[in-house]
Amino acid sequence: MQVQPYLFFNGRCEEALKFYGEKLGAQVLFQMRFRDAPPNPQQPIRPGTEDKIMHASVKIGATELMASDGNCDETAGTHTGYGLSITVDDPSQGEKTFNAIGEGGNIVMPWQATFWSTGFGMVVDKFGVMWMVTNPHEGDKHPS
Repeated sequence: MQVQPYLFFNGRCEEALKFYGEKLGAQVLFQMRFRDAPPNPQQPIRPGTEDKIMHASVKIGATELMASDGNCDETAGTHTGYGLSITVDDPSQGEKTFNAIGEGGNIVMPWQATFWSTGFGMVVDKFGVMWMVTNPHEGDKHPS
């Protein structure tokens, strides 16, 4: 069994994937736009969404996640009820990653040492996704 996050960006998926590529080294493994889907008279493509991303598979580090523009509903709420966690190998890499993903976002907890980590920070990125970046104490590394 494998569990993968699936993020819906309500019309900003392409922008988000480009941002994650620049800031986290994310690689788009597969991408399909709504116009690429076979015609379905019961569910026609909404005008103006033809070039939006219907589905994408993305690799960040050793993790694959999926993304979409979803219904392209600009009135939809932001991402809530979850966060994505990035574990890094050293504090300088952690702080660099934290600052990069936080560009244009809102810091929830600044990058700092904690009782459980040599470096930890929480940020909501400019797309509304909560990220936690951590560098665990030596010996506390989680197996990949």
